[in-house]
Amino acid sequence: MRIASVGRGNVGGGLTEIWERAGHTVSRIGRDGGDVSDADVVLLAVPGGAVVEALQTVTGWRGKTVIDATNLFGVQPPGGHASNAEFVKSETGGPTVKSFNANFMALLERIGEVRERPANVWCGDEAARESVETLIRDAGYEPVYAGGLDCAVAMESFARLIIGIAQRGMGPFFYRMAAPEEL
Repeated sequence: MRIASVGRGNVGGGLTEIWERAGHTVSRIGRDGGDVSDADVVLLAVPGGAVVEALQTVTGWRGKTVIDATNLFGVQPPGGHASNAEFVKSETGGPTVKSFNANFMALLERIGEVRERPANVWCGDEAARESVETLIRDAGYEPVYAGGLDCAVAMESFARLIIGIAQRGMGPFFYRMAAPEEL
């Protein structure tokens, strides 16, 4: 798969390395500009407040599958949208999902040390399901589908919840969701 990663920080940089090792072709683009038109999937991994800038300075978004990995903390999403992901979809027009915003990227290199794959909760457009779940698995997580893009508001709240738990003494952690028969 051809992936463009808009953002070179912990999320964008970490996932880029893992996806390259999994055999994907990944281009690294900063939020200061570039073109994503050759990508099958675009990872948007910039600070939540930099989404508007990234959408303006990076070209080639129209119709692309976009994985929004951003989080807003204490700021309303642009354009009166309920979530950053819904704003991104309104600007790019393609299938959009919310994913990788509720996992601690500091633990990415340790994912192979755990007995069971940790969860990566995602939501968004069904049209992106196959490619997004492939990328989630290739990053070492088990995909957990939470519903359509209207669930992105809950995903952003979930990220604030797990970050709060980590800050209250637990530190970064993996989480897993399992049906009772899997335990």
